[in-house]
Amino acid sequence: MNKKTIRDIDVKGKKVLVRCDFNVPLKDGVITDDTRIRAALPTIKHLLDNGAKVVLCSHLGRPKGEVNEKYSLNPIAQKLSQELGTQVKFANDVTGQSAQSMASELKEGEAGLIENVRFDPREEKNDDSLALELSQLVGEDGIYVNDAFGTAHRAHSSTEGITHHINQSVAGLLMEREIEKLGAVLENPEKPFVAILGGAKVSDKIGVIENLMNKVETILIGGAMANTFLKAKGYDIGASKYEEDKIETAKELMKKAYEKGVEIVLPKDARVAKIPEGEELTVETIENAESKKVKLYTEKEVQEGKGESLEENQILDVGDTTLNYFADRLEGAKTIVWNGPLGYSEVKKFAYGTETVARVISKTNAKCVIGGGDSVAAIQKIKKAAKQNGEDVKQFQNIYLSTGGGASLEFLEGKTLPGIAALNNAEKQQHKSVTEGNCKSTDQKVVE
Repeated sequence: MNKKTIRDIDVKGKKVLVRCDFNVPLKDGVITDDTRIRAALPTIKHLLDNGAKVVLCSHLGRPKGEVNEKYSLNPIAQKLSQELGTQVKFANDVTGQSAQSMASELKEGEAGLIENVRFDPREEKNDDSLALELSQLVGEDGIYVNDAFGTAHRAHSSTEGITHHINQSVAGLLMEREIEKLGAVLENPEKPFVAILGGAKVSDKIGVIENLMNKVETILIGGAMANTFLKAKGYDIGASKYEEDKIETAKELMKKAYEKGVEIVLPKDARVAKIPEGEELTVETIENAESKKVKLYTEKEVQEGKGESLEENQILDVGDTTLNYFADRLEGAKTIVWNGPLGYSEVKKFAYGTETVARVISKTNAKCVIGGGDSVAAIQKIKKAAKQNGEDVKQFQNIYLSTGGGASLEFLEGKTLPGIAALNNAEKQQHKSVTEGNCKSTDQKVVE
């Protein structure tokens, strides 16, 4: 990795501003999933143990540049205090008097958290005045640490702008690990290499498909994005959601894959629900709809009476035959990348495909990198069940769960992420680095 990390610098007695990703789900002020908080703990503990004065910052939700108690980070400060076993002070503003006082009073080995940076309308505009104010919380000799991989694809005041005002800007341990794990996939992955792509839109994954097409042997496609590919191949998809303006794109992607010898595996069958076209898809409408398993036929086969039309049915999950095809490719894989659910996983009966693929992956010896909330949640569910059943969960050590959604996708597309590019380069290259993909720029390289 060609970026300095917190392990490369002396932080004792220094004020350190750490950009974390505490964008966790809250219900009535209670944290319902603390995964991102726990992911940040190694970096915070390292800094505290080495005598730093730590100022933490993060965004939460989409408050649209206005103070909104619903998105306050106060519950995060309380949770951090519990996890660290020491009080994490809380400032009720971003760079105002409360934040300034808190930062100035911190002693070595102490931490404080400022309020949601997105309460300030300047944050998402990457306004230089906010970046300057954030840097002033730690002073001229202060250090900036970016440990928020999930926001690394955004050039905001707290992720990119601040680096123009602080001499030492380095990566945290989570950021370092994310870059190394995702970067290894883009460099020299063990073959066979299989990618699984799901989710709602082809448009979200075009760049990923094009970039991975140069590296993988097989791409398995599910979720609503598969409907666009099926439609492009002339299949009857009934009332299913698809992107009409991406039909030609899907055709072109399949043509490129064929020319490169890359196999694209689309659903052969599906789990569907009888929901007329145009009706809003909600958990309630889906749960109340009539559902069944169907084989997929082309529109020509339906017209010739060789297959049943889906009519008012919508495809909401992959079927059993498709899962057998998917499992066959995955069982022999040495490297697997997975991003996006294979069905409408908010409803249990249409989460079957996603959870089945998670189980298959958990039984392989492949090195896996998984991103996207639903995909990650499926693996976590399988691991939790295995632990409760007393099963050996060593195989899960091969599975890396990325904390970045959009950031993971853009990294896999080969894009340079501004939150990473802005960090200081390491003085010496101690590891072999990639020279392609996301790391074309000398500003952003990764290790094997």
